[in-house]
Amino acid sequence: MKKEIPAIIALFLMQLTGCNNRTDTVTFTSVDPLEKIFMETAFFNPDSAVTDAGRGEVATFQFALRSYVPLTDVTAEVILPSFNGFELPLDNLGLVKYVRVGRTTPNPARDRLVSLSGWYPDPVVDYAPFDLSQARTQPVRVSVKVPAGAPAGRYTGSVTIRAKAGGRRIVKEHPMTVIVHPVDLSHTSLKVTNWFFTSRLDLMNDGVAVEPLSDRYWELVDTIVGTFTSYRQNVAWINPLQLVRSEETNGTWAFDFADFNRMASLLMSTGKIELLEGTHLATRESDWNSNFVMLFPVTRDSMVRLPVTDQKVKAFYTSFLPALKKNLEANGWEKIYLQHIADEPIESNIESYRKIASFVRNVWPGLRVIEACHSNNLKGSIDVWVPQMDFLDTDLSFYKERQQAGEEVWFYTCLAPQGEYANRFIEQPLIKTRLLHWVNYRYGITGYLHWGLNAWSDDPYGETTGIIVESGNILPGGDSWIVYPARGKLYPSLRLEAMRDGLADYELIRQYGIKFPAEAAEMVRQAVYNFQRYDTDIHSFRLKRRAMLEALSR
Repeated sequence: MKKEIPAIIALFLMQLTGCNNRTDTVTFTSVDPLEKIFMETAFFNPDSAVTDAGRGEVATFQFALRSYVPLTDVTAEVILPSFNGFELPLDNLGLVKYVRVGRTTPNPARDRLVSLSGWYPDPVVDYAPFDLSQARTQPVRVSVKVPAGAPAGRYTGSVTIRAKAGGRRIVKEHPMTVIVHPVDLSHTSLKVTNWFFTSRLDLMNDGVAVEPLSDRYWELVDTIVGTFTSYRQNVAWINPLQLVRSEETNGTWAFDFADFNRMASLLMSTGKIELLEGTHLATRESDWNSNFVMLFPVTRDSMVRLPVTDQKVKAFYTSFLPALKKNLEANGWEKIYLQHIADEPIESNIESYRKIASFVRNVWPGLRVIEACHSNNLKGSIDVWVPQMDFLDTDLSFYKERQQAGEEVWFYTCLAPQGEYANRFIEQPLIKTRLLHWVNYRYGITGYLHWGLNAWSDDPYGETTGIIVESGNILPGGDSWIVYPARGKLYPSLRLEAMRDGLADYELIRQYGIKFPAEAAEMVRQAVYNFQRYDTDIHSFRLKRRAMLEALSR
């Protein structure tokens, strides 16, 4: 027995050190882009890197590079998919990076993803040669555009990874195929908005503060707008109180709309924005349950809170709102303008909301009001209802009545709802974020709103959660932003890509529903059973999309 022990140890050491000579020390595997790959992931569900797409879509592939030896100078070469001489243009070649989720969602779903390291994949940054540590996985994403004029057919291409492992050169190649169907999905029928902010433009400017309304400010705003519109957002909010210069002289108000018009023109110049969404005119007086009061501009960057009955408030708004209306009419924007009054009215402050809404509507007859709301007790005050998804679930019959009365209904998510509801938290499976817009179709809801495009913290990559100190409410990872800042640019997240593709899905289902209404309803019902139950099997999801594309191609 004593003689066998050294032999066993020797065999173990040979296996341990000999792994450097194995042929599978480096793997380069195709993984469905709806799968989240963690840095510690070592097993991958097999994927063929074959995807179906309609015209106007973006087709995305994901590959997992994992090595049991350190790799250096990892480069990638893409041969773009082509068919009969037509090549699909590159949309993005990127690396998935990892961000921290330091606070667990208080009421997590049963299918919440758990990272052993506490770091989750989310930003998709520009590809650059990199080194890969031993026993770590790096996801690589390749996206190609399918132009409106792309011929239907099977497009084939490949991606090749080259690296150094000690004295060896590693080359790994993987084919990728896009099956283009003759179905045009370029239009976005659903209305969608993510509120954007300009308060942390320093994070796009090497940490240097950006003077509001300076040349650099407008450059970076243009970048933000160009990014979210390229991901199918077609509604944008705009702040009239901040962007309009207001000046009082002897009780008479004068207004300069130059900056407001510059922002609106920038938004409209994209050719993608269909609605302008005016920011709130009122806010809570103090805590969550307090009454709403009006925002009154003391200076351009300073607002005070005053009751709607205050004479200064009445004098200001009876001048400001008609001037805003006139300016919108002069620029041809009046028919696409919506106005928020005050965010998320609840039962305790409903009466104050009604009074303000009544005042504003009396000053501006015909103004369309949009609101994210926690109560349905606001008939006559709101034209575009945006209940939180769980309130829509609870009061669906009421909102269907409002639609029948000619009003619009969207829904929104934020730090809530949690539990089994679909949302866009980093901890959730990506398919749930994509299915948000299948929920839209399932229940006939024509829009979606989220408050946080880029409400960044000091370190967006280092910690993605937040906390509201007054209430102790946790902002789950990813709730506050869905893009990441870099110098002069924004990086998309996996979740933003999933939202974009979900909006294309909505267009696909809508077209399928025109031609095959019963089949479309059943197809979506089998994916979204109700507001809190979904089929999140990715293979089944892909088969549904393929079936719809093939049916519309005949």
